[in-house]
Amino acid sequence: MTDTVHPPRRNAAAHYRRPFARDPGRWERQRARAVRGGHPCRGNGCTADCQPALIRERTGWGWIDWTIPADGSLPQQPHRMAVFTPITTRYQRLGLRWLARRPAHRMRLGRLTLRPATAAVTALTLAAAALALLHRIPLSIVLPAAALAPLLTEHLPDRLDARAHEQVRIVDAEAACSYLRRLAALHAHIVQAAAGSNRHEVRRAVTVGHHQLFDAAELLRHYDTRTLSSDLIARERLMLQLAVQSHHIVTSPQGDAHAPAARHDRFTGLPPLGPYPPRPH
Repeated sequence: MTDTVHPPRRNAAAHYRRPFARDPGRWERQRARAVRGGHPCRGNGCTADCQPALIRERTGWGWIDWTIPADGSLPQQPHRMAVFTPITTRYQRLGLRWLARRPAHRMRLGRLTLRPATAAVTALTLAAAALALLHRIPLSIVLPAAALAPLLTEHLPDRLDARAHEQVRIVDAEAACSYLRRLAALHAHIVQAAAGSNRHEVRRAVTVGHHQLFDAAELLRHYDTRTLSSDLIARERLMLQLAVQSHHIVTSPQGDAHAPAARHDRFTGLPPLGPYPPRPH
């Protein structure tokens, strides 16, 4: 007779089933701020080129973008998921932190859109330029500086984003996000086990799990889940095995990674492993 493996903590199983599972009140705070730069998603009522308001939940491995349902409910599915490369230099980590910031809001001026920061810098630049002219600073110096500051504010963040995007894998297809969220929930168990242990095996499992997330995101950018079905199931089984072993290392008195344990497909409260259905046409 074997014992059923249970999650080490309930809140680990709840990871990514809903936005900000550890801080539910944060959703409402972020929602009020996000709708200023977009509109709640109305599903089929949105046009193909609409820009719904998004709320970004940052994680240790990347981020999740959630749409805001128009009926006030919580979103059931991520709009987009991003996974950072697990191998980075110091400067790349700084770039990834920049990229994972809250999505920038834009102001509409007729057919044009403008960053609020650009509008603020433009106003300050005009005031500074007027003072500079009063102090007899040549117009040949004031004019280029007044024009350059707003342009940098508007376009430099996009250049930085493009550079940092080289170290990120982003998926936005519904089936791909669904699978990646399953994998991330298993990874959350490993991270939680590592937080309470200094064992090398558990910390190594976190690194392996991050690599699995990144590699899966890379594949899902180019192929659908039906094509990758066997590969995705194998990756999920590996993550499940890492989660079970990490749990037993930190809970067993001897810290034995090979302690007997039954495989349990509902380790995270997610549906059992199985074939991935084709995406609807």
